[in-house]
Amino acid sequence: MARPNRTANRLGAPLILASSVFLLAAPPPPAQSTVEVYNLRSYTHPTYARVVIDIGKLREFSSAELKDPDRIYVDVYQARLNPILQGKTYVARCDYIKEVRIAQKNSTTVRVVAELDLAKVERYQVFPLFDPFRVVLDIFPKETAAAPPTVTPDKPPPAEPEEKPVKLPEPTADGYSMARQLGLGIQRVVLDPGHGGEDPGAIGKKGLKEKDVVLAVSAELRTLLVAKGLEVIMTRESDISIPLENRPVIANQQKADLFVSIHANANRNRKKRGVMAFYLNFSPDPQINEIAALENATSTKRIGEMQDTLKKIVQNSKILESRDLAYKIHGNLVKWLSQHYTEVESLGVRGGPFWVLIGGEMPSVLVEISHLSNAQEEERLKSPSYRKQVALGIYEGILEYMRSLGKG
Repeated sequence: MARPNRTANRLGAPLILASSVFLLAAPPPPAQSTVEVYNLRSYTHPTYARVVIDIGKLREFSSAELKDPDRIYVDVYQARLNPILQGKTYVARCDYIKEVRIAQKNSTTVRVVAELDLAKVERYQVFPLFDPFRVVLDIFPKETAAAPPTVTPDKPPPAEPEEKPVKLPEPTADGYSMARQLGLGIQRVVLDPGHGGEDPGAIGKKGLKEKDVVLAVSAELRTLLVAKGLEVIMTRESDISIPLENRPVIANQQKADLFVSIHANANRNRKKRGVMAFYLNFSPDPQINEIAALENATSTKRIGEMQDTLKKIVQNSKILESRDLAYKIHGNLVKWLSQHYTEVESLGVRGGPFWVLIGGEMPSVLVEISHLSNAQEEERLKSPSYRKQVALGIYEGILEYMRSLGKG
């Protein structure tokens, strides 16, 4: 029997700040019409309390806990509240929940808040249910469960039928994206070796070119993914030039499930080293913007097109999944390289305005595998064995992401 997708949260974990949702978990495009949240229900059971948000159609949502006062909230994106429910408050029939309320947070987001006593709560979970679509918040108190009834030896309990375990998708840091609510998986991956042709990309002090390194790594990665049963398409398989703006178009035309653009970094400070990963977003960090400027240098777009470009970034509805994919690829890449090499530095995961990620209709990331401007890392990138370890790290990150969807 199919079970609902769930996200469980144990109290005491680091709090997720509500402000992080604005840039990192942007709601779906404003052009998409809002759907009505038409009911809010609350039930108190002997072992837990349940809050149900009734929504007319599928929508993305996120959840987090906050302090002072203690509360858990659920935000439903691209939604509008039935006027009858505006500001409505429910008083729970238990000592660990003070009240549940609902309101229109902004023009496209409905927020439900459960104010409670976190000291009395063991855990909570937020998950979607379908037909009709609704979001459920279950809250479990810190109480010892009642002991199961004893069974006399002459009356053994009836054997339960065997049930094949269902792999449930894990939530992203900000909840269940639409892809996870729908139980979608991965079959087709587009790999994008950066630069090519007359655009060499970064060039090391000894002459090693980024375009050659990333093509070799992409070829290794393709071999690994194909052996796993995935379909892999490369934006280029030889030393040819492809405009930046065309690369995500190729992924869209091929109806790809993932887009991974592979690059080698460079920095004016030749001591700078390490690996990092990016997903599409704005960034206030001047160093990230410098990297974006370097990678975007061959763009053919004009300043007059800036407004449309900014809208595409703001309306990117794949931020949750792209960020999750970036973290998994980056974490595995650092882990894998650190097992075989010394002085492997993690430069983290960041959002950035990269042309190659704009317009992609699937989770899309850009990976900077090392620094060609660093003498030691240039020497490593010349080595086929190092490039293979890079490919293995990215491969393991993609597999971990697939498993998080309940499909790997």
